[in-house]
Parts: sequence; C-alpha cells; structure tokens
Amino acid sequence: MRPARALIDLDALRSNFRLARELGGGRKTLAAVKADAYGHGAVACARALDGEADAFGVACIEEALELRAAGITAPILLLEGFFDADELPLIVQHNLWFAVAAPWQVDAVEAFQTNATLQIWLKLDSGMHRLGLAPADFRAAHARLSALPQVASMVLMSHMARADELDSPRTREQAALFAATIDGLAGETSLCNSPALLGWPEVRSDWVRPGLMLYGANPLQKHNAFTERLRPVMTMQSKIFAVREIAAGEPVGYGARFVAERPTRVGVVALGYADGYPQFAPNGTPVQIDGQPGHLIGRVSMDMLTVDLTDLPQAGVGSTVTLWGDAPRLDVLAPLCNVSAYQLPCAVKRVARVISGGR
Repeated sequence: MRPARALIDLDALRSNFRLARELGGGRKTLAAVKADAYGHGAVACARALDGEADAFGVACIEEALELRAAGITAPILLLEGFFDADELPLIVQHNLWFAVAAPWQVDAVEAFQTNATLQIWLKLDSGMHRLGLAPADFRAAHARLSALPQVASMVLMSHMARADELDSPRTREQAALFAATIDGLAGETSLCNSPALLGWPEVRSDWVRPGLMLYGANPLQKHNAFTERLRPVMTMQSKIFAVREIAAGEPVGYGARFVAERPTRVGVVALGYADGYPQFAPNGTPVQIDGQPGHLIGRVSMDMLTVDLTDLPQAGVGSTVTLWGDAPRLDVLAPLCNVSAYQLPCAVKRVARVISGGR
C-alpha cells in the first residue's frame, strides 16, 4: 500500500476547541467543519466535538446532510445559507439553521409556507463585501423576518475581513458598524472568527465561530501566547521508497530547478502535489526525516517529491518523512510556498487518514 498518510489527532482538535471557548469567555461556540473540516474529515471531527460544540458550521446543505447521515444531531448552520429556495423543505426536514445574507433570500423565506420554526442567522456586510445585507437594508430585513410566524429566532452576525492583521483599524471599524447597525434589535450576536478570538480580546459576541484555529494553524501574522497553545491536528507523512546517488552538477526533477553542488544522496518520497503538497515548494523547504531536520530538493511531482539525504546517512528506503505537523508547522511551511495555512489541509487528496484520540 502507498505509505502516504494524514494522521488526525482528535485530542488536539478538542484542545484547540476548548481554547476557542476559553478565549470567547465561555460563550456559545460554533465549530466550523466546512470543506470536510478543512480537509481533516468532517464526520470524524464533528463526532469528536459532539457534546462540546454548541453547533457546527458548514458551507452548504450537502455538507450538512453528510453530518446528519453520520448521526450528528447537534444544530448545524449553513454559513452561506441556501443557494435556491427549493432547499428550504430539506432544511426543515433535517432541522438545519441557515444564514440569510442577500435580499432574495429574505424574499424566499417570506414566501416559504411551513408549520416548522426556522432558525435564522441574519448577516450584515460590515465591510467584508462578500456576503451580507448592506447596513441600510439590515434593519428592514430584521423587521420583515421577525414578523413571520415561522421564524423562531435570529442570530445577528457579520464576518471580519482583516482580523489577522493586528495593526489594521478595519476590525474595530467593522465591530463599531456592527454594534451601531444592530442597536436595539432582538437577537444574539456572532462576530468572532479565529483571528478575532486569538488577537482581538475587545471584540466579542454571544456566539463565536472558530475555524482554522480548531485545526492547529495560526491565522495571525505573528504568534502570541494564545497561538502558541494551538496543537496541529493533521500530520502529513510518507516514506522514502527509493534512494539515488548523483554527482555534483547533476539536476533533480522537472526543470532542473535543483542542481547538486556536491555528491548528493537523494531520497524519493511517495507523496506529491496531487496529494495536496504545494507543487512549487522551493528548494530548502523544511521536512523531518526520521525525526531529524531535512529539506526538499527539486520540483514536486504529481506523486513524488525528493529530499536531500546527504547529511543523514542513517536515512534510506523506509524512512518516515513528515511534511507538516509539529515540525514543520503549517504556519511556517505555508508562507515559504506562497500559499495559506488554510489551503494546504483542504487540498489533501488520495491520502489515507489515520484517526487517533477516540470518537
């Protein structure tokens, strides 16, 4: 069997969740498990947090139905709402919560006839300019939805665009606009994503919505005392299955991006860009080889990559190569490869997931 493995540590996930709840002041905590829990396995992660998370957040109804089919009975929020009014009967059938973030969705809810009660998260565009109702329209939409007998309650929400930038005034501006817009309106609030929880203690809400931090990656540009407590949930590993000896002046891989400056032992690792590793990771990108520091050489291929074994005489065929995890960490690896720490686990493909930590 191909030795590429993504090791998923559910104990680390629970530790990160508890940190998010702590930073939120013990407030209600929605765990974002969209995009297959950022590539970590939505069902396994939701089961691990079942009984701890107050709700789960997904992008679309297909993701919610996967969790329901797996026996998850906790509230599930469709963070992007519904994409067509025809989804509303399914939302009722499976007891889902949903965001309302566009005028047409307000119209669709008004037109939907049901004896069920709907749990709505009404979204304000406070400056992200992606989804959400404009401030001038928000209060009117709240009044229209509040008047409907099928609407049980509403959570008032918005999303921070630059909370990862601790020197940007944008977060305080968005929080102030949110507070002014919802002043006097009935409903709980939800404003805090991962970087807001980790970096902006003055910005809090009734519901907090951790995402990336649950999986152990730092969303801030620098570390602080809280980000240091995050534990990586995914460790990406494979093994060396071939070793080559090349002379000085010889290239390795496509495009001859690496040319040996000395006689070099090259280890070929069974993992490549089709598995989610960055194709254009540069020469020198750190890895661990049997627990020792090592580095990448040559361009990453679809199914393979190559590492330098010259200074690791004990390493060879069968040696374990860690691409990310405790070392190197995602927030160190990602900038070197000109990608984000969000992107890498989400891109993991064709790799068997090995679950530890129970449930």
